[in-house]
Amino acid sequence: MRLSLMLKNIIQKFTILGFVASIGMTPFVHANETAPKAQKPDVSAGEALYSNGDSSRGITACVGCHGANGNSGSGTWPKLSAQNATYIYNQLAHFKSGERANPVMMGMSMPLTDADMKNLAAYLEKQAHKPGTARNKDTIELGKSIYRGGIASKNVPACASCHGPSGSGIPVQYPRVGGQWAEYTQTQLTNFRSGDRKNAQMNTISSKLSDKEMQAVADYIAGLH
Repeated sequence: MRLSLMLKNIIQKFTILGFVASIGMTPFVHANETAPKAQKPDVSAGEALYSNGDSSRGITACVGCHGANGNSGSGTWPKLSAQNATYIYNQLAHFKSGERANPVMMGMSMPLTDADMKNLAAYLEKQAHKPGTARNKDTIELGKSIYRGGIASKNVPACASCHGPSGSGIPVQYPRVGGQWAEYTQTQLTNFRSGDRKNAQMNTISSKLSDKEMQAVADYIAGLH
């Protein structure tokens, strides 16, 4: 009886110790677990979606409007080549949510998944940008002055301070504008001024620009590369 009782006590002690040890080990194991890595954008998938769309999901090919490799054929549609991937992704997300109102792009972006948008953005960022040309020689100096130095009397900052001397932008923060169609740039400045397009910084800046100043700086930007 005594021996049996001793064995029973020993077994109980080992059971308790094992339980305590298992509790002590649990946070150790969890602390060393590797968090799943974010999946990298698939450039090939982005190219396929851009060039061909996906009829099974109701996705229209982007190339029809934005041109081969993101170089559109007219100012009706913006050039997207070499644009910062984060900027493109954010704009697609804004179109999809309705934050940026554009009937065509809201419809186009609706069937896109988060991965689709990242893949498209990654593809476009890697495409060579086709240079544009400033066409209005009468306003080139005014446009240059605004872009490089702003308008002190109106408290308008130089465009170059955010978008860079060549218009290539600052990744993540500010988009590429250099080489963009003048018509498209002027339309966006007008939309910022009216409030149809929302961006606190650009709404304030554009509200101080006249139509002539917008036209001049948009034309100058078209020639930057």
